[in-house]
Order: sequence, then structure tokens, then C-alpha cells
Amino acid sequence: MLVREGALSTHTSVLTALDAAHATRVIELAVRVGETMLVAGAPASEVTRTIVRIAAAYGMSTVHVDVTYNSITVAGRAGDGTPVTTLRVVRGAAPDHAKLQRLQALQADVVAGAVTLEVAEERCRDIRRTPFRYRPVVIIAAQALLAVGVAVMFGVNLLNMTLAFVAAALAALTQYLLARGQVPYFFSQIAGGFVLTTVAALTPLLGRTGWDQAASIRPSVIVASGIVLMLAGLTVVGAAQDAIDGFALTALGRLLELVTQTVGVVLGILLGLELARVVGIAMEPPSEALPLGPLPLQFLGAAVIAVAVAVYNGAGMRIVLVSMLLSFVAWAGFVATSAVGFDTAAASGAGAFAGSLLGVLIAFRLHVPSVAVTIAAILPMVPGAAVFRGLLTIVESGEDPALLLGGAVTLAGAATVGVALAVGASLGIYLGQPIGSTLRGVSRTRARLRG
Repeated sequence: MLVREGALSTHTSVLTALDAAHATRVIELAVRVGETMLVAGAPASEVTRTIVRIAAAYGMSTVHVDVTYNSITVAGRAGDGTPVTTLRVVRGAAPDHAKLQRLQALQADVVAGAVTLEVAEERCRDIRRTPFRYRPVVIIAAQALLAVGVAVMFGVNLLNMTLAFVAAALAALTQYLLARGQVPYFFSQIAGGFVLTTVAALTPLLGRTGWDQAASIRPSVIVASGIVLMLAGLTVVGAAQDAIDGFALTALGRLLELVTQTVGVVLGILLGLELARVVGIAMEPPSEALPLGPLPLQFLGAAVIAVAVAVYNGAGMRIVLVSMLLSFVAWAGFVATSAVGFDTAAASGAGAFAGSLLGVLIAFRLHVPSVAVTIAAILPMVPGAAVFRGLLTIVESGEDPALLLGGAVTLAGAATVGVALAVGASLGIYLGQPIGSTLRGVSRTRARLRG
């Protein structure tokens, strides 16, 4: 038995000396939980804290944790001094917020001493084997619904919303079939962007039918909604949070993945625009930014986007409802700061900050990482329309340097908005974490007093 003594305390705590076999089981459990969290979308800092807490709960108070983009290494010592090290390779990322919620609940029970090591291992095994909550047809429908939410925010007519739904569904189905064929995701992004742009380029042909609603179709909205759809799964907030936390390799890996997949979308759109130009159905580049619809439709569209993204990420009903609530908060912050004179980038950062700050305070109650409830809230502010406008202007610029420069400036502005969203969301998470810790301490104190 090992006895930890305090010089000024009359109390002592007795810890069981762990043999090498038991220490290996503890580290294996902690690493498996951390690996599953990293794959499901948790930031590296949250994964590290979880591993340390689980190891400490079962007697290993000192462990070294190294989390990179594709591996987790944990090292510690058994009670007799035997070194114990475990390495797990992380293969791919598949956001699953329902699984994250169950893993966080398991961590809470382990830290509270409510489960034995054997029970924790069994629960972890069950969670890892749990299939994704929704079937592929539901995921494709949610992706198409996300595009409808973007169209609602721009206040287009019902026909335009239907076309956005069809285009997004075709793009999502294309990406799903390519994924089944194990095609790299980069090429799936190219294919999805190409399908979206081709469908949008064909929609003006409906105007020749004489249909009143067809005459007011806005193809730019169709492509803009698809851009938001294909950027929905990217980890810009996670990359920024890992970089600020000091996990350079993980941040660099996520950032490289973000850039690669965004380039895939851009290439797909450029291919579609070039094909449309060659066959004579090119779209005219808009002279100014697409205007948003009435304010009630903006909030409705933001809520639809948040719900669709939450379902796409496998969230349960509680997370879906919280994501919808946070979308109202984030968009209200964007609208309020825009009304007082902030530009689009600054207003987007302010909206992301408001949504993520409240999301952190709610997340600990749901036993999920804050990213699970904030990413859906800030997605309505992704500048899909600006990205498409910049690309379309560049393609149609020809030899006009003014148009070429204007397109480049528009793309730079869209990139600025993306950075502002990442910074605002990360700042809200970091300022909210101390507040959440304080609230947890108050909650535990009240529980002890009631006991």
C-alpha cells in the first residue's frame, strides 16, 4: 500500500499500488475513449483532459499524453515502477455527436467513482460498436435541407428552394456513392461542386417556359447553399482551438485537411462554370452581394441550417434543440452588430462569439464538447454566397483586370469572414470554460450540502 501524506492535514488517503497488468488496462481504456472522441470530432485539448481524468480516477495520477492528428500516445508507470506505454493510430474523422455525448457521460461516471474498471471497459466497448444514429437516406435529406435553409435566408421563392434542395441532394448522393467506392474525399468535393454548379447553370432554362416563378430564379443562391453544405463538415473551429491550445501538429493536420477540401469545392465549381461557359449557358456575375431576405426568414433559415447540421453530425434530440437555440443567439449577435455599423467579418465574429459562449455554458450539462453544439450555430454565417460570387467573377472576367481584381477581393473578404468565425467561436469557448468550471463547482457544492 502507498500512503500519501500531507504535512498540515490530519487526513490521509490510501491508494492501491497498481501492477503492470492493471495499469495497462487503465491506459488502454483511457486511450480508447480518447481515440473515439478524436475521431468523433472532439478537440485535442478535450481528448487530453479526458485521458488524464480517466487514468487518475483509476489510480494513475501521473501520465504523459501526446495527441497528434492521427495518433495518441499515453505513457505512465505502474506501482512497481514498470513503464507502461500505449500508442493508438487514429484513422479518419467521422463526426458523431451522439457518441461524444455518451463518452462524456462515461467520463463523468468514471471521475465520480460510480463505475468499476470492468464496467467502464464494457461501456466503452458498447459505445465504440454503436452504429451511426441515422441511415444514409436521412443524412442525404438533412444535407439537402441545409441547402433549403440557406435559400430561406435569402428570401427566394418556393421554386428556387426546391431547386436548391434537388441540387444539394444530387451533390450529397454523388459524394455518398463516391465514398462507398472509397474515392478520396478531395475528389468527392470536386464532384459535389461540379454537380451543384451544373444544376444551377441549367435552371435559367426554366425561364423559357414562361413560368412566372421561373423568371425570378437566382442560380447564385443554389450554388451558395451548396457551398455551405460542403463546408459544413470542415473543422475550422477545431483547427483554431487546437492551434490556440498548443497542439500544433493536430491543428496543422486539420488546417491542411480544411484547405484541401475547400480547394476541392473551388475546383468543382470552376469546372462547372467553365463547362457552362463553353456550352453557352454561362451565368452573369452579380455586381453586388446577394441581399438577405426579411429578418424573420433569416432566423428561420438559420434554425433550419442548425437542425440539419446537427442531424448530419448524428446528434440526438437534445443537441438538435440546443443547436437551434444557439443559432438564434448567434444570428441575433450578427444582426445586432451589423446594425450598429460593423462590417460582415466583424459581425460574423461577434455572432460566433455569442453562440459559442452560451454553447460552452450549456454543453457541460449535456456531457458533450462545446464544439458539438456551437458548430451548427455558426454555420449560417459561412460566406457561401461570397465564395461563389468571387469565383464566378474570376471565371467571367476574361481579359478585364478590374473584374479579376474584384473577384480576388471578394474571395479575400470571404476568407476573412471564415477566420473571424473561427476566432470568435474559439474566444467564446475559452472565456466560457472558466465560467462553466465555476458553475460545475457550485453545482457540486450544492449537491454535497444537500447530501
